[in-house]
Amino acid sequence: MQQKPKRRLTKTEWLTGVSTLILAPSAVLWGVYGMDDRKYYFISLIIIICAMLPFFLLFEHRRPQARELVTLSVLCAVAVAGRAAFYMLPQFKPVAAIVIIAGVSLGAQSGFLVGAVSAFVSNFFFGQGPNTPWQMFAFGIIGFLAGILYERGPLKTSRLSLCIFGGASTLLLYGGIVNAGTLLISGLPVTLPAYLAVCLGSLPFDLIHAVASVIFLFFISQPMIEKIERIKKKYGLM
Repeated sequence: MQQKPKRRLTKTEWLTGVSTLILAPSAVLWGVYGMDDRKYYFISLIIIICAMLPFFLLFEHRRPQARELVTLSVLCAVAVAGRAAFYMLPQFKPVAAIVIIAGVSLGAQSGFLVGAVSAFVSNFFFGQGPNTPWQMFAFGIIGFLAGILYERGPLKTSRLSLCIFGGASTLLLYGGIVNAGTLLISGLPVTLPAYLAVCLGSLPFDLIHAVASVIFLFFISQPMIEKIERIKKKYGLM
């Protein structure tokens, strides 16, 4: 997979950034403070809408192809199945790895969409709760950043580059965002010491999650990216 040349962000990508970095977290915070953290499905639906809006704007000047939606649906299904397959190993999941692959291969919008939908759907098996919107946003932002960093150049498709990004983003981004949600949900004072205490308590699980992302990216990133590239070339996707 050849590195794409650097280019300016399009209007759609700017809208994606606004939707991802402002609207989605605002929905999560609204759920915590405005709805007393009880409308899990409603907040999750808002996040999915925020993810889908820029994606569908990609089709503004051309007719949508069902095969593009099928490709994203398959990636979501693989992420959900992978999370379910490793249910017996707490936090040892391939979801972040698949989301990163989606972002790199299909773009930032698709990466966020795959991350948000995968977290939402898989929690029908693991249990919906107040952490679901935070997990959706955390997985989504990992996929979004993977796509942006690949487009801009810092992130490569080599195993080393993907593994470094996967481990760091899972530990710092996913862990940091979900831990922030845990603090807000717990009712504890929102202070830096309290947040650090929550992060310290979840550190073993966050480390397992990060290591799992590195392992899965090492083994599955290259074959999956190559297959997605062949599909894109054959059917003219994205």
